[in-house]
Amino acid sequence: YRHKKSGAELLSVATDDDNKVFGITFRTPPTDSTGVPHILEHSVLCGSRKYKTKDPFVQLLQGSLQTFLNAFTYPDRTCYVVASQNTKDFYNLINVYADAVYHPRATSDPMVHAQEGWHLELEDKEEPLTYKGVVFNEMKGVYSSPDSLLMRESQRSIFPDNTYGVDSGGDPTVIPDLSFEQFADFHKKFYHPANSRIYFSGDDDVLERLEIMAGYLDEFGPSPESKPGSVIQWQKKKFTEPVWERHPYPAGADQPETHMLTVNWLLNDKPMTPTEELTVNILDHLLLGDTSSVLRKTLMESGLGAAITGGGLSDELLQATYSIGMKGVEPNNVASVEELVVNTLKKVSEEGFDEEAIASSMNTIEFSLREFNTGSFPKGLSFMLGAMGHWIYDGSPTGGLKFEEPLAELKAKIAEGGSKVFQDMIKELLLENTHRTTIEMVPSKTLEAEQEKAEKDRLAEIKASLSDDELQEIIDKTTELKKLQGAEDPPEARATIPSLELNDLTRETTEYPIDVKENENDSGVTVVRHELGSTSGIAYVNFGVDLSGLSLDDLPLLPLMTRIMTDTGAGEYSDVALQRRIGTHTGGVDVDNMITGVKKEGAAQDAVGEGKHFVSKMFIRGKATSDKVDELFSIFNLILTDANLDSQSKVVEMLKETRTRLEASVQSAGHSYCNMRLSARHSVPGYIGEKMSGLTYLESVKEILKQAEEDWPALLARLEKIRSTILDETSCRAGMVLDITGDKNVLTKIQPSVDKFLNEIPGKPSEAKYHDFYAEEHPWVAEAEKEMNEIVPLDDEGFVVPTQVSYVGKGGLLYEPGESVSGSSTVISKFLRTGYLWDNVRVIGGAYGGFCTFAPSNGFFSYLSYRDPNLATTIDVYDATGDALIAAAEELENDPDALATAIIGAVGDLDSPLSPDQKGWLSLQRWLRREDAEYRQKFRDECLNTKPSDFREFGERLKNMKKGCLAVVSSKSAFEAAAEAGKSMTLKEVV
Repeated sequence: YRHKKSGAELLSVATDDDNKVFGITFRTPPTDSTGVPHILEHSVLCGSRKYKTKDPFVQLLQGSLQTFLNAFTYPDRTCYVVASQNTKDFYNLINVYADAVYHPRATSDPMVHAQEGWHLELEDKEEPLTYKGVVFNEMKGVYSSPDSLLMRESQRSIFPDNTYGVDSGGDPTVIPDLSFEQFADFHKKFYHPANSRIYFSGDDDVLERLEIMAGYLDEFGPSPESKPGSVIQWQKKKFTEPVWERHPYPAGADQPETHMLTVNWLLNDKPMTPTEELTVNILDHLLLGDTSSVLRKTLMESGLGAAITGGGLSDELLQATYSIGMKGVEPNNVASVEELVVNTLKKVSEEGFDEEAIASSMNTIEFSLREFNTGSFPKGLSFMLGAMGHWIYDGSPTGGLKFEEPLAELKAKIAEGGSKVFQDMIKELLLENTHRTTIEMVPSKTLEAEQEKAEKDRLAEIKASLSDDELQEIIDKTTELKKLQGAEDPPEARATIPSLELNDLTRETTEYPIDVKENENDSGVTVVRHELGSTSGIAYVNFGVDLSGLSLDDLPLLPLMTRIMTDTGAGEYSDVALQRRIGTHTGGVDVDNMITGVKKEGAAQDAVGEGKHFVSKMFIRGKATSDKVDELFSIFNLILTDANLDSQSKVVEMLKETRTRLEASVQSAGHSYCNMRLSARHSVPGYIGEKMSGLTYLESVKEILKQAEEDWPALLARLEKIRSTILDETSCRAGMVLDITGDKNVLTKIQPSVDKFLNEIPGKPSEAKYHDFYAEEHPWVAEAEKEMNEIVPLDDEGFVVPTQVSYVGKGGLLYEPGESVSGSSTVISKFLRTGYLWDNVRVIGGAYGGFCTFAPSNGFFSYLSYRDPNLATTIDVYDATGDALIAAAEELENDPDALATAIIGAVGDLDSPLSPDQKGWLSLQRWLRREDAEYRQKFRDECLNTKPSDFREFGERLKNMKKGCLAVVSSKSAFEAAAEAGKSMTLKEVV
């Protein structure tokens, strides 16, 4: 409904979901690439009229039970969203966010714009000027990623005339053009209630939520402008012939000089009907949805490139686009990729899709629509984001969410004309559409240096133009900003932030049902069941086989093996036929590997493990309605026993794609690779994880690819040996686990299918009980410990990639094997993430992220930064953490409210909402780890009873971290500067 006085539009949804959601969305179309919507998104949460601290957002992160707390910038809108399962907390969050967006401190305090957006920094007149700012550095990280550059250029190219042609996130070369006055004016223009869409959902009192919101909206009259000038203009299809553009991307010194390209279409310049929207989504799945989809399959099998890029359909904005292309393309093959895309579409438009392909795609999309499984992501938020695709453009908020009528209409069209509806759409939206661009990205080994020089030259020119007084003014502002950033909020400001009390918390842990039957029906297989409330007739099934009989050398092949099992065909089914069978009869089938530590028999539950006892399993995971579980089990057995391993061309495709994906990921998510590298130095499971997914794995992929191309019989023999080992007839069933989650009706209905499956799977019943199988040290330990010393030595390592930012990691052991770890550790870790590290790495340092991880099971602790403009100074921050924590302990002795806030926030993290399949999976993992409910309750009690002395003791451990070392992903120039500052590392080229 519309709030009469202010003109705000509201959608209030009453549901039985206790994970309540509130969101405010503003239309915020930018006219340039200064990133003003993005900077404002960061800034409005830095204090407001009622909530006086420097950063209420952080206070909420620290001391709320929030299940979602964030904001995000789209190309044409900005969303502010909160969620909580606790009603009191939920209303607190609504108040803080509503006051923040309508009455932010940022529009009257230039220091917020300087901190979150950009500012000139100078501490001495003899030093060079530098740019600093959280968004500035975030976007330098984005613009260091070739994939992000390709996506940006693709969108810009097909929207030459409207707001989508500029970058709402901000171009680092343009961000410094944004003045504070422009920043404040943008808020004044767009952040009026008349330009907002306000959403609620959940099981709270509808009237109370609306009364809270009315308290803010009643302050406003009508907007001075109708929709404050925010209506998004349509980009008309204007190209009379396709356009081709070439742009550079940063490449490493040793990186192959391959190109990337996408072919891009603007699909519509008027609204689509709901049926057209659903049809184009089904078409996208038919073309690109899985490895059997015709366009994806044709491109990958062409050998013209290493991986697919582009993503296909994008339909969350006013106008839909379609982008598809390849990465890792040799220069002389670039034109052939575009030609193949167009020719494949022509062929499909003429020949159509067969019935099996259509049935598979239709079932896959319909299953997803009906299940509406959002995992830990709040369902209400998914509903809101779906509604916004129409609502933000003045359409019906529920129009895009009602799928029954469009689905019935589409099914009728298919029944009448087969694939004609899709063939006609390909012709109209793609082949006959000349508003098309091809973006070719060309590697440049000098671009990184050129960008660095351009920024330095620009800053030098600015400095040369300034007088001594003007330079002193910058120095003074730098000092003032750092003083402000480093200052504590006064007690009266902190008192304005609404908070919960410890007695608002649930003291009991949440436990999920589990029923374990070893050797069910004398099968030798352990069956684990989780009977939940309604699962909408769906069974969620996981089937695990043991991997401990494999050689350590074979572990890098396991990620490849899991892909082969679903992507190359099996038995009488080709790769296409297998994917269609999965799509037609199930909600999806995947294969994953699991390595997780287990509690040593006889050891205390809270004791740090030695890292020598762990579970190693491959899990086939799937879901289906109860009447299709027979099909699901049949597929499980088929891909486990008869997957087509002898598929050289497909395996080479997979390995090239994996190599390309990993190389791109190191540049865009370097912190995760740093963390894996650090963990690998301190435990065997950590080392195995790095060997199967980290930087070591990237090197292995290159070696495996070489073997696949040059000596296929040898690689095939290795793959066949893996399968024969894990399916050894005499022992395999002892390590098998069948895990099923469903409601009572589902579990009862599928039992005959379970019995049949247990009878048909490989192997003979074993006398060994499941847990006896892991009573001894894992067979990989001895060899892994030898390898660790050679491959991941306890050295400070730097990994060189072309980038404008750094990802800085440092880690080591805080607890030795056998020592007990208290639940207070989770409170302290979060206290550091949202306090000291946030303040010093993000706020003062200007990184997009600064955080830490701690694993109570093995005592490993790590510091990490994300898109960081610094390297050496971030390490200094890490090294001072122990002393800072000890000082904080002294302050907490006299501030019980601050201690309670820290405890509340940590408990909130323990109680994340889960979907039915996640509940079952978590329950299974707890059982596999031999972790009991008493331990979980003890851990929670220790968390709730955390004392200042716990902070002091943890701080001492940080100061005396054992085997502490560095792992950093950054540029060569940043490592050179760090070495000059006394932080030298052993360097390795990665990309």
